[in-house]
Amino acid sequence: MSGVRVTPWREGEFVPRELLAGMQARRPNGELIDIDRVLLRSFPLATGWNELLRRVRTDFSLELEYRELIMLRVAVLNHADFEWDVHYPAYLQAGGTEEKCLALKARSVASPIFDEKERALIVLTDQSTKQVDVDAGVIEELKRLFDETRTVEAVATVAAYNMVSRFLVALAI
Repeated sequence: MSGVRVTPWREGEFVPRELLAGMQARRPNGELIDIDRVLLRSFPLATGWNELLRRVRTDFSLELEYRELIMLRVAVLNHADFEWDVHYPAYLQAGGTEEKCLALKARSVASPIFDEKERALIVLTDQSTKQVDVDAGVIEELKRLFDETRTVEAVATVAAYNMVSRFLVALAI
């Protein structure tokens, strides 16, 4: 974690047991990753962050492959390499492909390898991330392709992972 702009939490430093257990429960083999150690500099932040991202990652009805696609596109747009590295294998495991990963890295994604739903999610992600304002037609298209619940969850996934990437980039994680 060289170059990180704050001192990450270290083993042996105080942390509320339930907070540490909750963070470890979200990670493979209970191993904290770099962002977790930085979040632990603020217990209220780490608590809320862990709960929000746990719900986005595990409780949404929007399919995991779509959520991971959104997370990768946000990582590309915001130059969040750490975020890409974490979500790249998760996207592949959820059903994404290497070819789609390469296409997501393009400045403008218009590749025919993406289906109609994926293209709509990419447009949402690009508009929300780059300009914040999302065209009403994009939301209507998402509602047509998914439903209102999954449309709300897609927008929330974009928003949540923009928060993640901005945190990562600002603190050089």
